[in-house]
Amino acid sequence: MRRAALFTLPFITGILIAGLFLPSTCHAQKATAVVDSGGRTVEIPSRISRAICIGPGCLRLMCYLGAKDMVVGIEAFEKTQQVGRSYRYALPELLDLPVIAAGGPGNVNKEPDLEAVLKVKPDIIFACYMDANRADTLQQKIGIPVVTVSYGRFGSFGNELYSSLRTMGKVLSREKRADEIISFIEKAKADLSRRTSGIDEALRPSVYVGGVGYRGAQGIESTETDYLPLEWVKARNAAKGLGKEGHLFINKEKLLGLNPDVIFLDALGLVIIASDYKKNPQFYKTLDAFRKGRTYVLWPFNAYMTNIDTVIIDAYMAGSMLYPERFKDIDMDKKIDEVYRFFIGRSVAESMARDAGALGVQWKP
Repeated sequence: MRRAALFTLPFITGILIAGLFLPSTCHAQKATAVVDSGGRTVEIPSRISRAICIGPGCLRLMCYLGAKDMVVGIEAFEKTQQVGRSYRYALPELLDLPVIAAGGPGNVNKEPDLEAVLKVKPDIIFACYMDANRADTLQQKIGIPVVTVSYGRFGSFGNELYSSLRTMGKVLSREKRADEIISFIEKAKADLSRRTSGIDEALRPSVYVGGVGYRGAQGIESTETDYLPLEWVKARNAAKGLGKEGHLFINKEKLLGLNPDVIFLDALGLVIIASDYKKNPQFYKTLDAFRKGRTYVLWPFNAYMTNIDTVIIDAYMAGSMLYPERFKDIDMDKKIDEVYRFFIGRSVAESMARDAGALGVQWKP
């Protein structure tokens, strides 16, 4: 009897450990299927109550969907201080959750800490910007469904994001909320387009945005050819046509040649810009926008991928600066509160202003 008991204990223990790495029979019987951003068909449990998110912007989407109470672990990078992540301001309780991955720009498309993941027992893993093959490997290793999602190209979003929101909505039984988010974004874009349509191109000031965040804070040379707030108000972006689309760094001589009428500064880069101004004030004073006081602060939205709520707010502020007559009915304080409350449940205007400075103010060194 003694020998039989000794044999049974490790045998049973082995079975239990193996079970941690295999999908439960109950889940398999009740599984439904979704197609993720990598084109993978993933079987998921019919009921999800525990989830983790890895990769840039993934946790943000959970918060937008009103599913933060399902999150059982976060990346270490989410606990670092970084200006611009509105959901972090709104939901500080997320920082108390255990760490399940390193996260951050240097760990995109990498596996989480498998042991840490198993400890928090998620029903589902959402992975932003993870390759299909890597997602398959992770799912096979850990025995938990892995659903990949995407915003699309850095600093932007569109159909890929909408598809991912709908996929997450289906997995989390938040389909209605996903559709509401998409509708809100599209209505804001339509309103901004309506307000800025029909303006003679010759009457549109040339505009440049500097200090755009890219793997951290950057100086005035960091810009975007299709910076979303400027795109949505049909601004004449001076950086367009420079031979590259998306994010780019331009040299100071090129900026002097462009000499835009208006310069917006991403608040994330203000410290670097201020330091550079002290070293080379003549460069800035040569630019018409600085000389005439037409340099304005926008809040950073490129903070661990795109903070969509802040994009909308920046677009309304940019429109108000460029075409004040067409936005004279907009109360920016109310608009800011409306947008943040819709996306993350409460306004974080005070927190943003504290860390990034006042929105839309004229920047002075």
